[in-house]
Amino acid sequence: MNPEENMDIPIVETERLRLRGFVLSDFEELVKLNMNQDFVNFFGTGEVISRYESWNVLSMMVGHWQLREFGLWLVEDKISNTFIGRVGCWQPEGWPGVEVAWGISPSYWGKGYAPEAARASIEWAFSNISTNKLISVIHPENKASKRVAIKIGEKHTSTEIVNGKKSDIYTITRD
Repeated sequence: MNPEENMDIPIVETERLRLRGFVLSDFEELVKLNMNQDFVNFFGTGEVISRYESWNVLSMMVGHWQLREFGLWLVEDKISNTFIGRVGCWQPEGWPGVEVAWGISPSYWGKGYAPEAARASIEWAFSNISTNKLISVIHPENKASKRVAIKIGEKHTSTEIVNGKKSDIYTITRD
């Protein structure tokens, strides 16, 4: 297998973005993103993610596609191929449902990339995953992600403890 090809993961394009599977050469960009304090504030412990842990994140994102037949894509500008972040659906063991999740590099905040990529993920999910509902698990203080959730048509449906942390759950159902 060529580490620069991930032929089993579909490619989705929007007006400005390409969503594609992560490959080995994306690792350095992922490390930079995970070392950005502004990016990680509302993920996990809220602390930067080490190079070693970033390898585990990359492996999880690639492996999730193999285990569930859906997962997180790399988001890039489809003209310049610039790395913008990640988006897609995932469902780790014990998660309350299939989640549509997004994480955009702070350099690209405020440009509408998160809702554009998330909408494409939702459309793909409802066409390819056997589910009638998607959720987003959002840190209660993450106002920007709550705005994205509302923009993409999700509604706040509950507050739950997810992975040991209080989280707001936003939901969208198949039309």
